[in-house]
Amino acid sequence: MKKEGKNIAKAHAAVEKRPYVLQEAVPLLQKVKFAKFDETVEITLRLGVDPKHADQMVRGTVVLPHGTGKVVRVAVFAQGDKAQEALRAGADEVGGEDLVKKIEAGWLEFDVALATPDSMGMVGRLGKILGRRGLMPNPKAGTITFDVDRAVRETKGGRVEFRVDKSAIVHCPVGRSSFEPAALVDNLAALVDAINRAKPAGAKGQYLKGLTIANTMGPGIRVDVAGVLAAAVA
Repeated sequence: MKKEGKNIAKAHAAVEKRPYVLQEAVPLLQKVKFAKFDETVEITLRLGVDPKHADQMVRGTVVLPHGTGKVVRVAVFAQGDKAQEALRAGADEVGGEDLVKKIEAGWLEFDVALATPDSMGMVGRLGKILGRRGLMPNPKAGTITFDVDRAVRETKGGRVEFRVDKSAIVHCPVGRSSFEPAALVDNLAALVDAINRAKPAGAKGQYLKGLTIANTMGPGIRVDVAGVLAAAVA
């Protein structure tokens, strides 16, 4: 078994095995940081749902108040006036059939793909390419829309998508370890509030079961979910 490094061991030792209130957990998260790069802060939220049932799927989007700290490259499938609207909004790549062919040839230098509904006929050809990378536009994720200006600006400004996996867990970034504590608290509260509001009708019993936050390289810190929801209301 590989021996745990001194920095990792020190970070783990500083975290108690108990739920922390959010305002206490975020400073601790930044205190136990030891990596030499600006790490992503991510939440792991365990839900009381069974994703095998269609009426218990949890999926949606939320615009984080302080963004993700990441430069997001956006490709937009649109034509005519909507293509021009996308360019004015700051899209990195815009096109129709030409963009489809470019992607078919192997180009994939973007993080999010948006499309207008009337472009989906041609975009559908890219299902195998974009689908396996999680890049296929989807109306539930807000990535198929005629409101191109808003979609591009929100995506570049900090909109993130959340989706429950097969283990009933949501993994989602909420910022960077270099963010001010208050900014991370706001982002975390906004995300958990959005997931709470997305509770499916088929979910029974306790919905938000457990929340952990962590830096890319750091230990997980358990957070009191009730406190996070209270912060969202405040």
